[in-house]
Amino acid sequence: MKSIIESALDAARLAGATYADARIVDTLHEGITVASGRVEGVESSASFGVGVRVIADGSWGFSATHDVTEKAAAECAARAVAIARASGRIPHAAVALSDVAPVTDTWRGPGQIDPFSVPLEEKLDLLVATDEAMRAASEFVKVTKASLGFYKVHKVFGSSLGSYIEQDWIESGAGITAFALGEDEVLPRSYPNSHTGSWMQAGWEFVTALDLVANGPRIAQEAEALLSAPFVEPGKTDLIIDGSQVALQVHESIGHPTELDRVLGDEAAFAGTSFLTLSDVGSLKYGSEIVNVTADATQPGSLGSFGYDDEGVPAQRTYLVRDGLFEGFLSSRESAVVLDATSNGCMRADGWNRTPLIRMTTISLEPGTWSLPDLIADTDDGLYIETNNSWSIDDKRLNFQFACEIGWKIENGEFTGLVKSPNYTGITPEFWNSCDAVCSPEFWRMWGLPNCGKGEPMQTAHVAHGAAPARFRGVSVGVGR
Repeated sequence: MKSIIESALDAARLAGATYADARIVDTLHEGITVASGRVEGVESSASFGVGVRVIADGSWGFSATHDVTEKAAAECAARAVAIARASGRIPHAAVALSDVAPVTDTWRGPGQIDPFSVPLEEKLDLLVATDEAMRAASEFVKVTKASLGFYKVHKVFGSSLGSYIEQDWIESGAGITAFALGEDEVLPRSYPNSHTGSWMQAGWEFVTALDLVANGPRIAQEAEALLSAPFVEPGKTDLIIDGSQVALQVHESIGHPTELDRVLGDEAAFAGTSFLTLSDVGSLKYGSEIVNVTADATQPGSLGSFGYDDEGVPAQRTYLVRDGLFEGFLSSRESAVVLDATSNGCMRADGWNRTPLIRMTTISLEPGTWSLPDLIADTDDGLYIETNNSWSIDDKRLNFQFACEIGWKIENGEFTGLVKSPNYTGITPEFWNSCDAVCSPEFWRMWGLPNCGKGEPMQTAHVAHGAAPARFRGVSVGVGR
């Protein structure tokens, strides 16, 4: 691998590049789904190639090839330089990069049991048993889905600055959903999360710890109970949101708007741009004083963790919001120059044939001090809601509406009944400023999201968010009911 990287970098220099980096990425993927008593799909794929990124004549150029040989890598680098020179014919400011120290290193993510070593029959048996457990628990649950997913990645990076980095990790995910069928509605209930379940940088041991079969009947029975539950009455109420939905709220209304390429206008097509401006740093009251949000690529087991990003910048932990005050953006080596700063290591690409973009790492709402039972007991009149069902947010990430699968009314500090499909809406800074309680580390966990889309052509990033249940005062609920 090293000789192939060096061949690409040498060819880029000879062609006139002032900077070059090359990435070899080898990815294995497996996805298995059982739905309503039958095997719906077994997917297995492999991707292997090299991408070369250069600066020549003050412009970026990128090219990639699936032919991972010294000769093909050198030709790929020459094409990247030619593309950069063609781009340089259009008047523009020359690309400038913030400093990064060259490094030679290796990094490996956590994981005990390689999921690709587990027989397919064992995986199918688990999903079939879980599917059967859901359907047996309720006559109203006619449609079910259980899925597993796995990735194994080996990445090699080298740059003209002298860096050479090898990284390896595996990812595992699993999820189940029971759909209860009423006369004129279909209501889902999911575990441990909706939209492909929960994911971690871990091995097969993560899947077994979820205990899918044992949780199947509970999920099916909750789906059935939702059929006779009322909708939320429109109005304003105090809202306690479970950790998985807080994680998605962080993703959409803090993670995306703090991506610096959106603010600078470099990402505006795929639901891009941001309500934030450069002058908001250090001045915008993003949330209440208990709202602390970090970008931390060093969290063990997170989908958003790594040793180095795709520019060779080391993983790090930085604050986006501290004590409610907006503190900083997610940046790259190029965008950080605008802030007269260095990159905080957020450039990642979806494989070898895509150029890196600013992507979320592990964006977390830091834990507070409350226990969940105490927080519920402290709420006189409100709702507790769990598990995302749908979301909508504008391009600037300012106005949003979310709906969850299930909720419970709270009266005088106690649950008094179910509600179905509870939804809520808000404006990002107002919403986060209404947060008056966050649960403690005991209730805080990591939620992996393997399907964050951005860019054209679209790239899918694997990110994560640490979150615990949190309370928000005076939130609009029952919108459209």
